[in-house]
Amino acid sequence: MFQEPDRDCDKCPRLRSFLLELRESLPDYFNAPVPSFGDPAPELLIVGLAPGMHGANRTGRPFTGDWAGDLLYAAIDKYGFSEGSYQASPDDGLVLKGAMITNAVRCLPPQNKPIGSEAANCRPFLADQLAAYPSLRAVLTLGKISHDNTIRALGLKLKDHPFGHHKIYNIQRDIRIYSSYHCSRYNTNTKRLTEKMFFDVFADIRKFVDT
Repeated sequence: MFQEPDRDCDKCPRLRSFLLELRESLPDYFNAPVPSFGDPAPELLIVGLAPGMHGANRTGRPFTGDWAGDLLYAAIDKYGFSEGSYQASPDDGLVLKGAMITNAVRCLPPQNKPIGSEAANCRPFLADQLAAYPSLRAVLTLGKISHDNTIRALGLKLKDHPFGHHKIYNIQRDIRIYSSYHCSRYNTNTKRLTEKMFFDVFADIRKFVDT
């Protein structure tokens, strides 16, 4: 089993300081590295960027409580990777089946923008996680930062695996990487990412893991 960062991880001083401030101003929020959520033997690992201020940083569960989560969990449900009903709360009883969700950066960054050193500091957790699952068949990266960090965590070269929406790469252990634009409100409002575009990626993943 892979190791998650502990609640008081101090690998990134800027993020640590920010979370300590939020523990004072928003004491009811989670305000700590957000642990992964899902099936302990996943066929699909979904890698986001980082917790959202009023989503995962509030609830303590990835993509829970904000717009991005509404779309992501709808796709997860539609393509058979969950049981139960997503209610945007960590106590909604939702169970993931064959899938796990994590983030490239586990702590909330100011303005939702981690810097390069923070992504690098958190990368060993992602690398360990990617290596921990013999069941893993597919990795879905949401956005370029997530994609690039996943490629680096696998010890691969970015020039050989550039980010692009609905790009697919065959890598080690017969695993495929699927890339998507991030399911953020901004991307969906501007139509950079439509529901159909997002669901089409999930449809391909479902077909692949079922083979």
